[in-house]
Amino acid sequence: MLNVYLSGEIHTDWRDRIVAGCTGLEVSFLGPVTDHAASDDCGVAILGPEENKVWHDRKGAQLNAIRTRKGIMDADVVVVRFGEQYKQWNAAFDAGYAAALGKSLIVLHGPEHAHALKEVDAAALAVAKTPEQVVDCLRYVLTGKLPGRS
Repeated sequence: MLNVYLSGEIHTDWRDRIVAGCTGLEVSFLGPVTDHAASDDCGVAILGPEENKVWHDRKGAQLNAIRTRKGIMDADVVVVRFGEQYKQWNAAFDAGYAAALGKSLIVLHGPEHAHALKEVDAAALAVAKTPEQVVDCLRYVLTGKLPGRS
């Protein structure tokens, strides 16, 4: 079984495409909470309210960090997606954390981010442009088979 942690942007269907593409492979997927509101509010929902938004956000970030660290530590491969929208500092942190732990890292982003992410890409063992390329990487790792070949 290959344990894969899917990190990064939560506004597109890239995770679903990877999971669906890996049907039939021995892959288990982990990832962050992708319900944005739940992720933002988990700290205050569990540990109590905060009047100051900074502390509200910090409680959530720290609680989410427990989940993220556990998921990355348990993973064999970490896939980090940088999307078209928003600055994804958490994705950059996850990529660096995974690399520091010696995890196999696949970075997923479009060509428009190639320059901005050159250091992140340098830490990765593969840089993919599409979720389907990530699926092909995982299939190759597990089976040794190239795309389109039996």
